[in-house]
Amino acid sequence: MPRQGRVLSSTGIYHIILRGVNKQDIFFDDQDKYKFTKEIIKTKEKYEYQIFSYCLMPNHVHLEIKAENNTLSKIIQTLGVSYSSYFNKKYERVGHLFQDRYFSKPVENEEYLLKLHQYIHQNPLKAGIDSLDKYKWSSYRKYIYGEEDKITDTELISSYFVNKQDLQKFNNEIINFNYEDILEFEIKHQFTDEEVIRIIQKEIGIQNIQDVQKFNKLHREEVLNKLKKINGIKCAQISRVLGISKKIIERSFKNK
Repeated sequence: MPRQGRVLSSTGIYHIILRGVNKQDIFFDDQDKYKFTKEIIKTKEKYEYQIFSYCLMPNHVHLEIKAENNTLSKIIQTLGVSYSSYFNKKYERVGHLFQDRYFSKPVENEEYLLKLHQYIHQNPLKAGIDSLDKYKWSSYRKYIYGEEDKITDTELISSYFVNKQDLQKFNNEIINFNYEDILEFEIKHQFTDEEVIRIIQKEIGIQNIQDVQKFNKLHREEVLNKLKKINGIKCAQISRVLGISKKIIERSFKNK
């Protein structure tokens, strides 16, 4: 069965997770983590993307990034290949270091953006590795103490708060962040292709979804407009389900 295409973000913001193959560790010491941060800086210089939050854990990495959709896979591939080469040489190993398919979740609104920021920073505490203020392999200390790191772009997250005191209060609350909040949010705003098909059949009343390809332009626009109003269904997914060009769907969405 072919893989489903990735769901693209209309904001260009994503939650990215890179995991070690078979959940194995990808960092054995601080030198490894330092090397990975250097590779992040290199890819930022090359592709000019932004990182709002990040955290390096023993067997995975969290990134809250904003990038052009057509460069996202190149960024992750470049980062993975360069670090894997270093890691395999250092530890005299061969083969893949990261899982073939990295996790990517579109971030479409402020609520998810801020919840994700807190969730990413809470990882070391939740895992019992270190306290938030002592763990140096995340962007938390830059937000709290203003430490320079050349990785984190703090402007967007900071812009949601009136002053530094409100921002610091928000970051201090990370210690009490409830993981279930973000889990519930991600599930609530995600549809599988099968669910989208059922929505088209039950809510819009089209039993054979392939018929949409034969509709005249006006009728097709009516269907696409109804789908646009459903939070969690994206252009790429509609294109995949209906078999209609993504460009046609994107053009339709822009005209509404």
